[in-house]
Amino acid sequence: TLTLEERDLADDEPGLELGPETVFVVTGAAGSIVSAITADLAKASGGIFYLLDLVPEPDIDDPEIDRVINDRENLKRDLFERIKARGERATPALVDRELAGLERSQSAAAAIRAVRDAGGEAHYHSVNLLDFDAVARVIDEVRGHSGRIDVLLHAAGLEISHMMPDKDPKEFNLVFDVKADGWFNLLHAIGDMPLGATVVFSSIAGRFGNAGQADYSAANDLLCKITSSFRTTRPETRGIAIDWTAWGGIGMATRGSIPLVMKEAGIDMLPPEAGVAVIRRELTTGDWRGEVVIAERLGILLDEWDETGGLDIEEGLIFQKAGSRGVMVGEVDGMGLYDGLTVETTLDPGEQPFLYDHQIEGTPVLPGVMGIEAFAEAARLPFPDLHVAAVEDVDFLAPFKFYRGEPRTVTVQAIYRAEGDDVIADCRLLGSRTLVGQEEPQVTTHFTGRVRLSTEAPTSPEGDVPAPPEGDPISATDIYKVYFHGPAYQVIEGAWRADDGLAGLWAEDLPENHSPMTLPTVMEPRLIEFCVQMSSLWDLGVNGRMGLPRHLDRVSRIHSLDEAEGGLYVVVHPDPESGFEAQVMDDTGKVYVTVSGYRTVELPVGIDPDLLRPLRDGMVPLGGSAADRADDTAFDFGSEVDEMPDPDEDGTW
Repeated sequence: TLTLEERDLADDEPGLELGPETVFVVTGAAGSIVSAITADLAKASGGIFYLLDLVPEPDIDDPEIDRVINDRENLKRDLFERIKARGERATPALVDRELAGLERSQSAAAAIRAVRDAGGEAHYHSVNLLDFDAVARVIDEVRGHSGRIDVLLHAAGLEISHMMPDKDPKEFNLVFDVKADGWFNLLHAIGDMPLGATVVFSSIAGRFGNAGQADYSAANDLLCKITSSFRTTRPETRGIAIDWTAWGGIGMATRGSIPLVMKEAGIDMLPPEAGVAVIRRELTTGDWRGEVVIAERLGILLDEWDETGGLDIEEGLIFQKAGSRGVMVGEVDGMGLYDGLTVETTLDPGEQPFLYDHQIEGTPVLPGVMGIEAFAEAARLPFPDLHVAAVEDVDFLAPFKFYRGEPRTVTVQAIYRAEGDDVIADCRLLGSRTLVGQEEPQVTTHFTGRVRLSTEAPTSPEGDVPAPPEGDPISATDIYKVYFHGPAYQVIEGAWRADDGLAGLWAEDLPENHSPMTLPTVMEPRLIEFCVQMSSLWDLGVNGRMGLPRHLDRVSRIHSLDEAEGGLYVVVHPDPESGFEAQVMDDTGKVYVTVSGYRTVELPVGIDPDLLRPLRDGMVPLGGSAADRADDTAFDFGSEVDEMPDPDEDGTW
């Protein structure tokens, strides 16, 4: 079914370039929100704007319309007197109606001024979008002047809320037709003229429905569906539909009781300073096509229709079907429409070796590799017949700490989608804490990632077993004087330079990773940790910094640890562009784990130079000497902390 997925803008992907030659057609241009957005686009481009609205073209030099902004109360009194002078009954409703007309004139004038102040061209047209011939005349003017439209922004619309039994059919048709027929009239008039991008104004009422807004919701949803169809019907046109939440400060939702109703429903109104730039960012960043919800908290709109999403969570049944229960899967709460599969697991640092042997400055911290394991274990529960081909695009956003060594609950959510023959689970690892002085718990997203489930088990070619060290390797004793890991996570026996990277020997006879040890793991987390620690060892030896996990592109487990023949080795290759690449293999070259695109963030603590010296000496290029170090390549694989952050309440960072 359709659901929501939170995504970041693709900041590294270019979108539409805005400039003086960019041609905009904007409907609903006299709306206060649209006027502000037009001003933002004009400032960014200095382009050519065709502004369409039912409001007659305003005289931008008329001081009367600006009184809406700078002399509102006196203007209302003057309107009251003018209505009386006409011999009409001056009711507050009539005053507000005339004031609303002046507000639209003022917004239209503000849009025209903003375009011209930015050095652009503003062409204003008073046009009824339901009049096809009038719309066609405007589009013909654009065709004759520019021969194309770069951005069509369809923001025209009106909203009249009545429950269906009380709604006049003419009212329904008017609300629906301004958005829907207006849109079709525009597209029909444009025909085969080049159309770069379209942005339609929808709303959360169009996405979720809303009582009293059946006409408004239906029209908005139609715009979304037509926009989505552009992928096949107009592939050269980038279609974007924006489901706005109600705006605060400006727009029709600020009137009457709407703000109070929104607050009671737990729905945040959108601050203008956050909303105005959205369209510009969507156009100029990345290549997103389709429907996007722009909102903060959505309150009751995200309430589930069924407590468990219809999933049978009878004790043990889902684990029986999956074949096993892992250490990172405690209780399955359900499979909701918006949160996906939700799994909660309470972990105790007093019981789990991967916690009490993984402490930073005395505070147990969930290893990133156990977060990867949690994603894999949870994701495969509904798909026991599929293999975990890889865990991809993992971001380690914030450390999950066990303050004062007390137990905490880890929550994993997985939302599923199809990608070819694979099933993709987009995962989040969450933690909740109730802070002093706060009623509501603080929920933090600590890790995110994507699990790829496939009918085929992952495979890998044989690896190149590293040659033994020419001298003494960097010893585990020297490594774990610097590293904070306890016995269960002291996975490196020794390390040495190998070609353009590092090689390491696996430490045998390690204590248990978790309790009870009979619970299986999916990803062999300590083999991934082997790769991670060796990558950080390079960071220490070459750059003199302690690197913690920040991101990895992909990790796959090909074979389990109990299949190993002889010793296990890891070979790590640093790449300044893509990050660290690593493979774990045995004496025969059989590969057990592969890691690619691993990057770190610096742990902001000082390191004793005397402790670093053995690591740095072990990083001397092969065949070289300490004097060659200046010629060695020092790579930076992560972001550095610009300034020391404030410590947590327990005094740690």
